[in-house]
Amino acid sequence: MSEAVLLIGTKKGLWIGRSDAERQKWTLDGPKFEMQGVYSVGVDTRGDRPRLFAGGTSEHWGPAVFHSDDLGETWDEPPEGSIGFPKDTETSLERVWQIQPAAAGEPGVVYAGAQPSSLWKSTDGGVRFELVRGLWDHPHRKEWGEGFGGQAIHTVLPHPTDPQKISVAMSTGGVYRTADGGKSWEPANQGIKAYFMPDPWPEFGQCVHKLAAHPDVPERMFAQNHHGVYRSDDGGTIWKSIADGLPSDFGFPIVVHPHEPETVYVFPLIADGNRIPTDAKCRVYRSRDAGSTWEPLSNGLPDVPSYAPVLRDALCVDQSEPAGVYVGTRDGCVYASADSGDTWTEVARHLPDVLTVRAAVV
Repeated sequence: MSEAVLLIGTKKGLWIGRSDAERQKWTLDGPKFEMQGVYSVGVDTRGDRPRLFAGGTSEHWGPAVFHSDDLGETWDEPPEGSIGFPKDTETSLERVWQIQPAAAGEPGVVYAGAQPSSLWKSTDGGVRFELVRGLWDHPHRKEWGEGFGGQAIHTVLPHPTDPQKISVAMSTGGVYRTADGGKSWEPANQGIKAYFMPDPWPEFGQCVHKLAAHPDVPERMFAQNHHGVYRSDDGGTIWKSIADGLPSDFGFPIVVHPHEPETVYVFPLIADGNRIPTDAKCRVYRSRDAGSTWEPLSNGLPDVPSYAPVLRDALCVDQSEPAGVYVGTRDGCVYASADSGDTWTEVARHLPDVLTVRAAVV
């Protein structure tokens, strides 16, 4: 019997939501990893049984990647540690911001994006990770800046059919891509504006908040920036603004519907100093035409003033039909939609600051 699983990473631990395949009523289990900031979670459904991931940061022990093969009942970490910089780098890992399984054709391959900006690859199902030196040794690295949340690779997009192609995004550095499995990397930011830099159209240095793409149309990519919502139809070579129709072009997350490549979701915020929902309302915005037009989604979301933003990894979709959409806020609320965003129900309230959410029906 199918079960829906929702991973909710917060400033003080991980909660796991459970429901049946209809996803109408949820129960919560947690916290796991108490007093750890869980900045990344992931679900790998490629094997015989699903594997869950949690990237925790302990103030005492530092960062680690944990995995579970029993839907979160128990969690494992290698005794010698799951992830850490080689000694020759003279660098310490600060945080794991992204855990991303590769495509179905690469069983066992899992990627992680981390702070300081670095990409990691696992070939044993996400148990141990090795640094991708081609990106770490890139000549641009010394010029990558640091956003308010730190200098980190927060998005990893493996190509669904070509394992040699990977795109990443970082704050503050921009979009980079490889076509040779990570040996060499090039910036891919043409058309993305960086208003805060002396040259507002630099080769790299943009503050990209999130990337998204649909596996059936991998050359079409979407980006939410520090000011700017963009689409690329050629794998990141050229980007064009799709912000018209939104109440603000500032925000953090962006995700694509699992079955509709033209459908994309964002959560607009009042920019810069405020960083609260536009009009002080909790509203997800949806486009069904790849960003040409946008509509607010509000049925079931709070109708009272809301001042809690949504972070870059706290909006996600599952792979079901109809698709589920999930959003977590910085005031500890989580909302779920089982009909692609048309209606919403509350899954949780009064949790710690929600940092990341991931969902799957397994």
